[in-house]
Amino acid sequence: MSTVTFDTHQFVKALQAKGFTPDQAEGINDALKNALQVAEVATVRDLKALEEATRRDIRELELRLTIKLGALMAGSIGVVAALVKLL
Repeated sequence: MSTVTFDTHQFVKALQAKGFTPDQAEGINDALKNALQVAEVATVRDLKALEEATRRDIRELELRLTIKLGALMAGSIGVVAALVKLL
């Protein structure tokens, strides 16, 4: 997730310069800080990274399944060959 860099001290100073009292400026600053912490939004880059990781995981899973299926087929052929020799 992306993060937002926010200079709280500079923000409070700017609010005070516009006529807010120190208490008002601190209150607004705290409210904005809390809002920014809650708002963790996925960016396009985050979604593309997730998509690529998911595609990679699916490819790895497909390879493992192919190997397991091949092993099962080889084992089955071996069992059938052994049964043919016994019968």
